[in-house]
This record gives sequence, structure tokens and C-alpha cells, in this order.
Amino acid sequence: MPAAKVRKAVFPAAGLGTRFLPATKAQPKEMLPLVDKPIIQYGVEEAIHSGITNIIIVTGRGKTAIEDHFDVSYELEHLLEIRKKTELLALVREVSDLINVAYTRQKEARGLGHAVLCAREMVADEPFTTVLADDVIDAETPCIRQLLDIYEFFCAPVLAVMEVPHESISSYGCIDAEPVSHNGSKNKVFRIRDLVEKPKPSEAPSNLAIIGRYVLTPDIFESIENIDPGAGGEIQLTDALRRLLRSRPIYAYKFDGKRYDAGDKLGFLKATVEFALRRHDLGGPFREYLKTLAL
Repeated sequence: MPAAKVRKAVFPAAGLGTRFLPATKAQPKEMLPLVDKPIIQYGVEEAIHSGITNIIIVTGRGKTAIEDHFDVSYELEHLLEIRKKTELLALVREVSDLINVAYTRQKEARGLGHAVLCAREMVADEPFTTVLADDVIDAETPCIRQLLDIYEFFCAPVLAVMEVPHESISSYGCIDAEPVSHNGSKNKVFRIRDLVEKPKPSEAPSNLAIIGRYVLTPDIFESIENIDPGAGGEIQLTDALRRLLRSRPIYAYKFDGKRYDAGDKLGFLKATVEFALRRHDLGGPFREYLKTLAL
């Protein structure tokens, strides 16, 4: 039987953004601009380019800027129309015209697993993808689309993974897995044997880290409900996936593309520079400016 179609993407966006204080005291970290678009818009556009237009954003207190950004701004659009700024008008309308957005609240920050659980009523009994906007992934084929292809082949949940330096693995969820041959490749798809959240480097089963893209099936919700708080005293999605492994196979995919940790100051700066350099309108002048710096 073919896998059920994935139509919805869940964006957990209720975190406090403490790594970017004081910038995030009055604005969500998801709205920090990467060149000229907020971080979360890159993830939403990735979902759109993967064929998903139903977006569920899990927000918290002080996150109304996210809702305003994806809403229609009649006053701004009217002003741009009067001033005949057609290119800017198209940019403003572009995302809100392409997606259906719904919002639900995570009343207290209890971890990624709990944030996903908050979307249960809106997801209903359907498979869905979960996107962590902090992980900005630049790829020729959108990362979500790559995962969906694996999900549709195996009819099972799929996690995005990448190799990281062994000493850095304690910052991630980590998988113990065996490679599976797929489309002529032997080192891209893995069947997961176990998952560990933020292991010590000496105890990590591999250097394959879970990155913020997941294709999940609705049975994950029951699994989340039946786990205890884990690392950091939070309800961890990794722990819920580990429980789900008892009843079904879960796969991992080493995606093609470059991932930027835009939730980290240095990662955010790297992404800003590299994305600016790729822009046809900014790349040339910006590159010439960088050459003038005494580095």
C-alpha cells in the first residue's frame, strides 16, 4: 500500500531564544533576519518547494510577530500599490499567497517533543513533517523533499542526519544505525537501531547527528504522551522516537546540502555572509567589500 501523502509541516517556534539576548527580548528568534528574510521563512519556503502548503506553527508568549509576518498586511500592500513598487509588493505577497497557516500555543517551554504534541489536533491522523527553523539547509533538492522520497519508499518515519565531529556530538540527538542499500547508494539511508539525546562523546554510538527535519507518522503522539522528561528535564522528541522503535522501523537519511545552525551566533553570522555572497544583487559588491578588510 502506498504511503499516505504528507500535507502538513509543523514548525515548533515557542522557544525563548536565550542565545540571542538581548536581541530576542522583544522579538522571536525565528524573526531574526538572514540577509532580508526572517529565519523561519527559509524553512517555510523549503516546505513549499517540497510540495507542502499547510503550515502549523507552534508559538508561545511574545510570538505575535511570526503571525503578523505570514498574515496579509493590507496597509503595507496598499501603500506599495499606490507607490507602484510592484517588485516589493510581489515579495510581500509571495509567501502568504502560497501557504495556509494555522497556529497553536505551547503554553510553557517543555521541550521539542511537547511542542510537537501541541500540534496533535491540527495534524489529526496524518503523517507530517517537522521543521526546526534554526537549521537552515541550503540544498539543490529541498531537504524535506529528500526525506519525503525516502518516507514514500519505506512507508516509515525518516529523520535527517549529518556527520559531525565526534567531540561535537553531545550537542545533538545521535543515532545507532545500519546502512541500507537504496538507489545504488550504501551510505545515505540507515535503519535506526537506537537513538540517544545529547550523549557524551565517549558514549555516542556514532557521529551521525539528528538535524531539524523529520517526517513523522501520527503514532508519534502516543509515544510522546508515554515518555518521561529526559535531557534538560524536557519532553524530548528523540526519546519518543526511541519508544516508537519498539513497534515500527524508523529510518535516517544523510541529506545532500549544507546546514547552517542559525540558532547559534557564529552559525548565524556564517549563514548571513554565505547567503549574501550568493545573491545576484549583493554578492559582487559584498565580496569586494570583504576583500578590503584586514583579516
